[in-house]
Amino acid sequence: MDAAQRACCDQIDTATQRLLDAARLMTERDLRQPSLLPGWTRAHVLAHLARGADAMRNLLIGARSGQERPAYESRQAREAGIEHTARLTAKDLAADVAASAMAFRTIARQLPDDAWRYPVRILGSAPFPAAQLLTRRLVEVELHHCDLGTGYGPADWPAAFAAMELPEPMRSQRQERVQRAG
Repeated sequence: MDAAQRACCDQIDTATQRLLDAARLMTERDLRQPSLLPGWTRAHVLAHLARGADAMRNLLIGARSGQERPAYESRQAREAGIEHTARLTAKDLAADVAASAMAFRTIARQLPDDAWRYPVRILGSAPFPAAQLLTRRLVEVELHHCDLGTGYGPADWPAAFAAMELPEPMRSQRQERVQRAG
């Protein structure tokens, strides 16, 4: 892991801890409230983060072994996983988000240097180097923390994240949160 990857992992750890601090304070009622994402409750957003961490971990495991491995079995399996997870109790959902984040972190921190160049893809995307999963995870955690609608917003983002050069569609997604907050 090079210095930039290590720095991104550190940012992911900090962002994840902020998210978990908020998730652990949510009551059952809080979780069932609408998020800022149309059609999703706060529980759905947290479920998406948990299953997304699992998907990215799957890709890193494949990169480590040099074998293509799917992020998700299918779009339908992705959606079913989110729906199932969103029905967990507040305590279990927070624990699941924490466990999935830690599993992703463990694989990322132990990945051999050459594995970061291995091409991966998420649900039919164009292949990209596994190293980009770090940026994608950071973006997911920061943006979806905002989507919970619990008071965390773009003004709370660390300067390094707010100024980070992002490729599309992540750049536009970040800008949408800025515009929504403004």
